[in-house]
Amino acid sequence: MKIEFKKKFGQNFLTDTNLLAAIAKDSEIDSQTTVVEVGPGAGALTRELAKVSKCVYAFEIDTDLKEILDENLKGYNNVKVVFRDFLKMPNEDLKAVAGTGFAVVANLPYYITSPLITKFLTCGLEPKSLTVMVQKEVGERIVAKPATKDYGVLSVMVQLCGIPEIKRFVGRQMFTPAPNVDSCIVHLSSIKTPKNYERIVEFVKGCFASRRKTLSNNLSKMFEKDDVADVLAEAEIDPSVRAETLSAKEFEKLFQLFDKICQNRL
Repeated sequence: MKIEFKKKFGQNFLTDTNLLAAIAKDSEIDSQTTVVEVGPGAGALTRELAKVSKCVYAFEIDTDLKEILDENLKGYNNVKVVFRDFLKMPNEDLKAVAGTGFAVVANLPYYITSPLITKFLTCGLEPKSLTVMVQKEVGERIVAKPATKDYGVLSVMVQLCGIPEIKRFVGRQMFTPAPNVDSCIVHLSSIKTPKNYERIVEFVKGCFASRRKTLSNNLSKMFEKDDVADVLAEAEIDPSVRAETLSAKEFEKLFQLFDKICQNRL
C-alpha cells in the first residue's frame, strides 16, 4: 500500500528491519514493559517493539494511516493504536490508557522534540525510560557535559531528570523520504523529575540568558545583587564563572537556595 508522506506532520519513515530491531533493543524494554510509542507512522518500529514488550500503546496524529497500520500490525494483539494529537492530550487521558511506569519510544518529527520530551518529564506519570530519535545536533546537546560548546538549557533540562545517553547515530539515507539532517537515538534512564521542575527550568533559562556574561551578572537580573553574592558564597560557586560550567545538580541547588530566600520574604 502506497504511503502519502505529509510534510505538515514531519513524516520520515524507517524501513530497515535490522535498524528497527536495534532501536527496540536500545530502549532496554522487556516482556514486562508497557510501551508508549509516539508517531508509529506505518508501524514498522511498532512491530519490533511489540515483539519484545508486554504491550504497545501507539499514538498517531494522522488518521489517514489507519488502513496501513491495521494491515501492518495484523496479528500483533498486544498493540493498541490511538489516533490522537499526543501533545494536546491531557495527562489524565494518557494515564487512563497506559497507566504509569511505562517506557516511551518515539521516532519524532524534529519540530516537536522539545515539547514532547517536556510533556513526558512533567506529566507526573513516572516514565520508566525515554528513547527518542532526534536530530543529531539536538542529541549531542542533550548529552553534553558542562563547560562544552553544546551544553545549554536543553542539556540541563533533561539531565535534571535522568541520565541521557546516545545509543547510536542514524544517517539521513536510512529514512524515506530522506531528511536534510542526520539523526541519533537518545535513551534517558533513571527518570525522576525534581519538585518545582518547571520553575527550575525557567531559572536555568535566566542563568543562560546572556551566555557571554558571568553567572553573577545573569542572576542579578533576577535577584538582588546582595542575595546573589550571598547564595553563590553559600553554594561555594565562583561569581565569575559562566552558567555553562554548572551541572544540573548545581543548578537545582542554586534554585533551592534562591527559592528559600524568596519564600522567607513572603
